[in-house]
Amino acid sequence: MKILVTGASGFLGGRLCDALLRQGYSVRVLVRSTSDISSLSPHIEIFHGDITDYASILAACSSCTIVFHLAALVEPWLPDPSKFFSVNVGGLKNVLAAVTETRTVEKLLYTSSFFALGPTDGGVADENQVHHEKYFCTEYEKSKAAADKIALQAASEGVPIVLLYPGVIYGPGKVTAGNIVARMLVERFNGRLPGYIGYGSDKFSFSHVEDVVEGQISAMKKGEVGIYRIFAFLFIKFCSVGKLKKTECFKTKGNSSRV
Repeated sequence: MKILVTGASGFLGGRLCDALLRQGYSVRVLVRSTSDISSLSPHIEIFHGDITDYASILAACSSCTIVFHLAALVEPWLPDPSKFFSVNVGGLKNVLAAVTETRTVEKLLYTSSFFALGPTDGGVADENQVHHEKYFCTEYEKSKAAADKIALQAASEGVPIVLLYPGVIYGPGKVTAGNIVARMLVERFNGRLPGYIGYGSDKFSFSHVEDVVEGQISAMKKGEVGIYRIFAFLFIKFCSVGKLKKTECFKTKGNSSRV
């Protein structure tokens, strides 16, 4: 069985590819020509392209049975906010169209973000949570909520999609925009993080990268199409992350996957 992974050059995508290879699957990835793929296994089939280019995603989907769509633009801010929508919304549209046209794909696993579900106003979200859309803290959040609607609509139309929502992903690995905890800790330990935006008292959901990968693979094997799953374990204040000691940074790991 051939599996396509988008976003494989990222923090989470690379770990997913490694786990799939260990379980004996044939893995293909779609990466941009400018992506750093030095950490990817030589046993992975490389397709160069971009999720914003329909022809390249269609070619990458060819003969694949499973597609993991992880590729996204993850940044707190960009001078041109339209890029969030061209990648996170337009890219998903292209993947959905390619999966439909390819006809060999039996399941599409779309890894979104808990940001797409919106704030919980102090409560704990479950799979019935939807974004209230009254306001958005970032253009990234707004784009993920918009993409969420498209994914759910596709599911209602029969596309074999499973939606996955991890919290803020942390753990050892590449320091990328998707590994914001590691980036923040690097700044913290080098004395370049003097404070927080706001009071730092807002609570966030955190998910260990290994738990998320485990959940993704479980969803591939057992997840029902049209259903979404939240992967979240720790619920702590963001200011608490910056107070961790170096020896505490990546110790916590638990079974956050719920499939």
